Amino acid sequence: MAQTLLISGTDTEIGKTVITSSLLSYWQMYRSHESVAVCKPVQSGPGDRERYTHLFQLQQSAESINPVYFEQPLAPPLAADHAGQTIDLLPAWLALQRLQSQFDWVLVEALGGLGSPVTHELTVADLARDWRLPILLVVPIRLGCIGQAVAHVALARQSQLEVKGIILNAAQPFSPTEIQQWAPVAMIESLTQVPVLGMVPYLDDLTHLEQLATVASQLDLEALGDLSYAPVGP
Repeated sequence: MAQTLLISGTDTEIGKTVITSSLLSYWQMYRSHESVAVCKPVQSGPGDRERYTHLFQLQQSAESINPVYFEQPLAPPLAADHAGQTIDLLPAWLALQRLQSQFDWVLVEALGGLGSPVTHELTVADLARDWRLPILLVVPIRLGCIGQAVAHVALARQSQLEVKGIILNAAQPFSPTEIQQWAPVAMIESLTQVPVLGMVPYLDDLTHLEQLATVASQLDLEALGDLSYAPVGP
């Protein structure tokens, strides 16, 4: 069974796609002996699926990259309501199963934070629980990010999820002093009891694949351990 990892975060627009792209670049450039796939199960509005399709040479179908799509850039249940549709997660679950059977690694990018709605009844945390996906939590470096990290890890534990590690992301060019004051690694690890695998610095070119791969190579990815989790139901 493939090594499967859900890249989630503490909010929207905080760097999940950057981290996923970095990991994807890293596996393609430095661990090419292992096949890798990416999946955005549900997407509202253009963005991630277009990026992965155009930026990477992927050995998978466009449908498997993003099985469920809505035009409006809203929370999926609201985007579905706007389109007069309901959300059927079965195509996403089946696509993930196929990818797990075909690839060594599957990187699953979540939408929003763990509490973000996927349907009117389910959040990202519920989906991770039902599909038994271990989590990599992306935390943006900014004032208040310590509390966000603590709250999301608490939600994960309440939902019986395993957060394998935290990655700090600098979405802006912060100074070392700002980074230390806003996102002290020792405090985040102490309060969450989750290892911080490293920090992704501010990147001004998010299409530079070699730079993205280098950034990921400097993370403590070995700390993720075994990720051979299999989904059990839609």
